[in-house]
Amino acid sequence: MSVTDENTTVVIVGSGVAGLTLGNFLLRSGIDCVVLERRSREYVEQRQRAGVIDTRAARMFRHWGLEDRILGGVPFEPVMNFRIDGQTRPYTFLADDNGDGRFCPQQVLVRNLIDVFVSDGGDLRFEAEEVSLEDITGPQPRVHYRDSAGASRTISCDFIAGCDGDRGTSRASIPEGELTRHSHEYGYAWLTVLAEAPANHQSLMAIHPRGFAGQFARGPQASRFYLQCPPDSSTEEWTDARIWEEIETRFGEPVGAKGRISSKTLVPLRSVVYDPMSYGRLYLLGDAAHIVPPMSAKGMNLALHDAEAFATAVLQQVKEHDAGLLEAYSSTCLKHVWNYQAFAAWFTDLMHDAGDASYHGEFRRRLARAEFERLYDSETASRLFSEFLTGLN
Repeated sequence: MSVTDENTTVVIVGSGVAGLTLGNFLLRSGIDCVVLERRSREYVEQRQRAGVIDTRAARMFRHWGLEDRILGGVPFEPVMNFRIDGQTRPYTFLADDNGDGRFCPQQVLVRNLIDVFVSDGGDLRFEAEEVSLEDITGPQPRVHYRDSAGASRTISCDFIAGCDGDRGTSRASIPEGELTRHSHEYGYAWLTVLAEAPANHQSLMAIHPRGFAGQFARGPQASRFYLQCPPDSSTEEWTDARIWEEIETRFGEPVGAKGRISSKTLVPLRSVVYDPMSYGRLYLLGDAAHIVPPMSAKGMNLALHDAEAFATAVLQQVKEHDAGLLEAYSSTCLKHVWNYQAFAAWFTDLMHDAGDASYHGEFRRRLARAEFERLYDSETASRLFSEFLTGLN
């Protein structure tokens, strides 16, 4: 069975942070849209991802009247906790205003976005498989997919928002040679570990000769740990005993509770940007267009920025018949993306090069240590760092 008589203004492919935020903004503005998601609702809502909502993003939700319904999590503490060679060195933010940012696991934000979108009458279709895009350079593109009942469906639309990530259908639908891929490999990976181990602080980061380590609270009884390791490592070589030993060594203190480790994943650190972020009537948002290393905590915030920029552009086109913001979408977003990529690259190298010299050498280690000290000694450097990290810059 085939259904081909549907029409909407925007088809959003993917129900991650970018797609759901965009859907909510369009819905509140009276713009018809359909969100297609390959996975089930249960899978999407339980998918474990780290997340930080910075000040700019928090104020964005307030501007759209969604702050009370969408935002969750724990507000930023004004202090970042570092352990340097086993010694505690707290760092206090110098930004004039960092009260709006918060730690919010991505699945919490996603659940809230889904609840609001569905309760307000949004059209969100889970288990939409075999999505394909047709005529994306024409006046009315079409999106084909197979629904949960096995029926083939087609939706005609004015615009497509590709929010389905780095390996999704959207970007793969753009002909080869139309986009330029800019990328950088950092030369190390993170072993990410989710464990039943309460954290004493919202966040704790360590610089140690054996590599970077991090611990971030995931609720009152769990933590996400990060351990710097070579990119050719495997999860099999990281036994539970080795993980706990390495965590205690790099932090220079014992772990109070060594609970069950529920997941281990290797994440090679890299930066990627695709230019332009659009092709015809297809617009790329979030990880479909760019990736930043998780050290910077900016990936989710870049996706939120894209969603607002695109929603505002579509609203101007539909309500005022002015395509100016749509035409400028890619350049507007890329300016912001490259600004955050610059910060992400600097902070990632700083925290990793300052510890284990076996990756990039002793010269880079000493440079990173000197740069780290500037955060404590220079008010100008400290203020700029604080503003970038909290999203005020």
